[in-house]
Amino acid sequence: MPSGALGRVETELPGLPEALRRVGEVILGDPAEAARSTIIALAERAGSSPATVTRFCRAFGFSGYAELRVALATETGRAAQAGWGAGVGQDIGPDDPLDAAVEVMAAADARLIQDTAAQLDLAAVSRVADAIVSARRVLLVGVSTSGAVATMFEGRLRRIGVPCWSSGDAHVSLSDAALLARGDVAIGISHRGRTREVMEALAEARTHGAICVAVTSFARSPLAELADLVLTTASRETTFRLGGLAAVHSQLFVLDAVYVAVAQQTYERTNQAFELTIKAVESHRLE
Repeated sequence: MPSGALGRVETELPGLPEALRRVGEVILGDPAEAARSTIIALAERAGSSPATVTRFCRAFGFSGYAELRVALATETGRAAQAGWGAGVGQDIGPDDPLDAAVEVMAAADARLIQDTAAQLDLAAVSRVADAIVSARRVLLVGVSTSGAVATMFEGRLRRIGVPCWSSGDAHVSLSDAALLARGDVAIGISHRGRTREVMEALAEARTHGAICVAVTSFARSPLAELADLVLTTASRETTFRLGGLAAVHSQLFVLDAVYVAVAQQTYERTNQAFELTIKAVESHRLE
């Protein structure tokens, strides 16, 4: 059963057709009430029909409304028990005290990671890790903030002996993608999944037989359609942290899950790599 439904609906709501968007707005407005409502009652509140509610459910991977209700009840119950963001909104005003701003940030980030973990496809994470372990080389592609995430992930993989490269330059990324071969891995990172440079690099990698992976908040984005495997991220926007900036922690969390899965599969090699690299830089640390 799909999980992390509320995070996915919140992220993808603006791109839904109007009829489905109204259903999503009603659910997000009061998830607990939606979990208690019949399909007819929810349809009436959304000004739509039961058939539209069913289409909405299937668009997010649920077999029907009953399955969605269970997911909503589970998520709202978990959120209530944990007290995530209780009484805390997502807006930061220019005159708000810093402690209030930090409280908003902490609540948003805590819920962001929980949403990401709940919707994470662990089977896909395992398959990506398998592919990385077997690959001759791994290419990471991202632009702007996603490019910074790609660079950080590259550093982690290199540290445990995985041959990988990252670049935010379109020409370099395309050149690197052209050198990939069957069994290699290309990972494209883009919050909305619509960054041209990232899609072009993955498309080039695909023509050479590489396994293509998309890391994006939008499971039905053009980047996701290009990929063999999709890892979805969550994004909870607050004032001053919109779109891709809000998704950075989620992207890092998803890629960290991949990293841990790779490290588990290469346990002995990883530990040896840690020992060698720690020793190599030891002279640059103060006593």
